[in-house]
Amino acid sequence: MSIRRVERDLGRFRQIVRGKIKKDLRKYMSQGEMIGRQGRKYVSIPLPQIDLPQFRYGTKQGGGVGQGDGDVGEPIGQGDPQQGQGEAGSEPGQHVIEVDITLDELAQILGEELQLPNIEPRGKKNIISKKDKYSGIRRVGPDSLRHFKRTYREALRRQISSGEYNAANPVVVPIREDMRFRSWKETQMPESNAVIIYMMDVSGSMGTEQKELVRITAFWIETWLRSQYKEIEIRYIVHDAAAKEVDQNTFYHIREGGGTKISSAYKLCNKLIDERYSPDEWNIYPFHFSDGDNWGGGDTRECVELLRSQVLPKTNQFCYGQVRSLYGSGRFAHDLEEYLGKEDNLVISEIADRDDIYDAIKDFLGKGK
Repeated sequence: MSIRRVERDLGRFRQIVRGKIKKDLRKYMSQGEMIGRQGRKYVSIPLPQIDLPQFRYGTKQGGGVGQGDGDVGEPIGQGDPQQGQGEAGSEPGQHVIEVDITLDELAQILGEELQLPNIEPRGKKNIISKKDKYSGIRRVGPDSLRHFKRTYREALRRQISSGEYNAANPVVVPIREDMRFRSWKETQMPESNAVIIYMMDVSGSMGTEQKELVRITAFWIETWLRSQYKEIEIRYIVHDAAAKEVDQNTFYHIREGGGTKISSAYKLCNKLIDERYSPDEWNIYPFHFSDGDNWGGGDTRECVELLRSQVLPKTNQFCYGQVRSLYGSGRFAHDLEEYLGKEDNLVISEIADRDDIYDAIKDFLGKGK
């Protein structure tokens, strides 16, 4: 089998896999097990394996039932007696294969299926990267950089000018003086980077399933944003009546009691932006997840004012995801919609269960901001 055929067959297989993932993307997005299979650059996705039907013969290769002599109504024999209790079957079950795809491929599939626009960065982080760009030709260099077209052009020019070229027998043989090589120059390019600031309510009404909804949603958010930016920084804030910054593991597993004061998270988010992430240099994406309960005493009004005057003007997009809880009122999403619903860079999405994650991601990332 030729290398070209292997590559062609592999390409067809990858297209089949992509089609299967796109077809069942909503199902995959609702499952958290994929996150556990995530490597540094790859993720394993379980795909059912399709087996073609085929005939199975007995041990004596004697054919199937219905062959040979016999009268109508004659009972069929039970076959040769076998040892054992008879519980184990011989038929194959459904096979599942795990296919590794890169996170870049997964992001591409996500973007195609959800019709996500590419993000147009608004901030440039103040870091300059150096890249080599092949933009010139020189007479010396390694063989790996030899420019064959320019080399033969020089050889042809030399042979014509010296009278050596024979149009009836056009043989062009380059010599050392004809050799040309690609040259490069170092260019400096600003890198466009982003920061994700996750905030989550960890009061008593946010249980394990609510945190799992947040974890799965965050995986898909990061998968898409990492495909759009050179570098991503992620910060984690948890809050009940007070807010604090934590690491990733603590963010998804901490549980605290007490009431909920959402403004504490927004104040800390705004402080992080002011101290570390200038809007002129960074693309800023705060995501807040809560069950919608908020402490009284005017805290919701304070949240609205913080968003309107401080946070929203500094961010590419602010996303609020409201997860359903048996104990949460779900009021906060309606308040944001009432007071800030016309803000172009505010997105509100309600996530009642895992099936809603697909639509929430489309809401959060569908504007291309």
